[in-house]
Amino acid sequence: QVTLRAGAELNARGVNQYSLTLWAACPGEGEVEEWLFVQVTTGQVLRCDAPFASAEGDVVSVLADVAPWTPLYAVLPQPFGGLTVSGICPGFRLRNRNTPLTLTRRGLVLAPASGFDRSKDTQTFRLEIEVMDHYGHNCSGAVRVEVLPPRRPPVTFLEPQRAVVVPAGTRPLEVITQVYASGDNVRYTILAPTAPALFTINEVTGEIRSTCQLEVAHVQLRVRAYNALRPADHDIAVLNVTVQGTDHRAPSCVPAISVSQVPETVSPGSTLVTLRCTNPASAEGNLQYSLEGPLASRSRFRMEGPQLQVNTTLDYDSEAAYAVGFQFTATIVVTAGGQPPQSTCVPVLVSVTPVNEFTPACPNGATFTVLETAFGSAVGRVAGTDRDYPRDSLEYSLEQGLGPTQPFAIDTRTGEIRVVGPLDPQQRKTYRLTVRLTDTHNDLDPAKRRSCLCDVAVRLQVRVEARWENHGGCKHGGCHTASPISWQPTLDQAPVCSPEVQEVQITAGLGGRQPVTRLACQGRPDGVTLAYAIAGGNEDGHFRLEGNTLFYLPDDLAKPKTFVLLVEVWSSPAVPRRSTMVALVVHVTPRSTPVPPSTTTQRTTLLKESLVVTLTEASWHPTAWFVAVLTASGALLLATLGCVARSLLCR
Repeated sequence: QVTLRAGAELNARGVNQYSLTLWAACPGEGEVEEWLFVQVTTGQVLRCDAPFASAEGDVVSVLADVAPWTPLYAVLPQPFGGLTVSGICPGFRLRNRNTPLTLTRRGLVLAPASGFDRSKDTQTFRLEIEVMDHYGHNCSGAVRVEVLPPRRPPVTFLEPQRAVVVPAGTRPLEVITQVYASGDNVRYTILAPTAPALFTINEVTGEIRSTCQLEVAHVQLRVRAYNALRPADHDIAVLNVTVQGTDHRAPSCVPAISVSQVPETVSPGSTLVTLRCTNPASAEGNLQYSLEGPLASRSRFRMEGPQLQVNTTLDYDSEAAYAVGFQFTATIVVTAGGQPPQSTCVPVLVSVTPVNEFTPACPNGATFTVLETAFGSAVGRVAGTDRDYPRDSLEYSLEQGLGPTQPFAIDTRTGEIRVVGPLDPQQRKTYRLTVRLTDTHNDLDPAKRRSCLCDVAVRLQVRVEARWENHGGCKHGGCHTASPISWQPTLDQAPVCSPEVQEVQITAGLGGRQPVTRLACQGRPDGVTLAYAIAGGNEDGHFRLEGNTLFYLPDDLAKPKTFVLLVEVWSSPAVPRRSTMVALVVHVTPRSTPVPPSTTTQRTTLLKESLVVTLTEASWHPTAWFVAVLTASGALLLATLGCVARSLLCR
């Protein structure tokens, strides 16, 4: 058997044939000598990569938090990336077994099945690997796997230093505060003080609880947060815990209740009231001010320290102000920063008064048309507007007084224009009226009123009636053509009354009906019987008309009153009926009431008066020294009584 000497290396390019002389001798036979020719051909040789095949080996770095079975390294023999060698797959063998890493049949180095230990710092694993094919060719090398710590944020306290105030008398195992640190697998422990152990901490949640009933003291607490897997990753926080006595006295404020009245034009930022508050539990005066109450009221104010200021406009003319009765309510809460916190409530009432801001506005196109015979009829209504609240609260008046050139009157409340005098279309076809609009009840001061002048045009329309007149002769059903039949317009005739407008003043009597006035009217042609009827103004039935005489029916009239009556007069019978209107202004005064100089009534706005009820609660808060003296005196008295009783029992 001829074998290749160990360590020999064949190179076909250098020597491609070896001639060997073989000599053999067998016992009892002759010697034999033959030639053996070994030809060396060019072939593929198994080789490994230089870093892998070097003495130090290849190096790969991974993090400790990689997933289990993750491929970390691939052994690639040459040529062709190590997949095959002359069609024959190579084999991989791990020489050292003391490693948690795994080498597959394909030359892959895998992470441990349970992953790396994250609690350790940098770890190093060395793998010695041998690669061999079926021809006996082999190569070997090493891989060094360095496991680095995971890239996680370090453990860090969000508040490395904090002050905690705890009320005295806190019971054991009550939660005092809680600390929090960012990082992975965070655990907490108290470093100091260890004796006496006044506090304990939950190592997972960071809740700090008291271990006993706390008294007035000051303790500096050092808390350590660390990574449970890597204790070297840690941080320290310092808590200054102050145990202070409790004071259940709430802050006192002046004024205790705030009532103010402001105009609607007060500007935002104006100060309504400034509170003067003191904290009996602390002389530092660390008080907090907040505003509570209905949203509709609270949103209109704000607190700037102890000052209550206007936040938005207090519009008296808005629906929101009307909904709350033009009074906004809120509550100022003054809180002292003690343990437990004590607070005082200061009620606030702000009344908004109206301001006459807007001038009345005239309607567009105030033009009316009436018949020349429309005596007593309504011409139209002047609808003025006013944006101040109450809306359209106006008084109407005519600039020209009642007379021959002004046969119109206007209702002061509704703005309705009526014909109260004769209209002569021969002299004037159009009447130009000037109506004054004056607002009312729009300001706290009745003298502050606004007005405007409106132009009103009244056009007269002539009423014409026609009838047939025979200017020829008709006889026995036949007509002669001596004169043709013509169509001629003739003006209709109505009764004439003098005067057409009367103003009467009476004093209401007792008993039955009371005559007021007698109408003087004449029909056309003369001698025609006239009929009379009250057409308007007698809705309450205070008057009765008998013929041309007007009677007043007394009732329980408490104050003077003015009645405006319209009486229609017409010829009876007449077809068509032509009538005349007579206006009667009757001023009725009760018997016990003096005659007023004017019939104009003036309305005033009744403002709401705020009723403030102050309750005083008597209390006694003795000082600390008085309580101490009283306690000591009581103790001495009890001791003395005990001694006396003991001496008596001994005797």
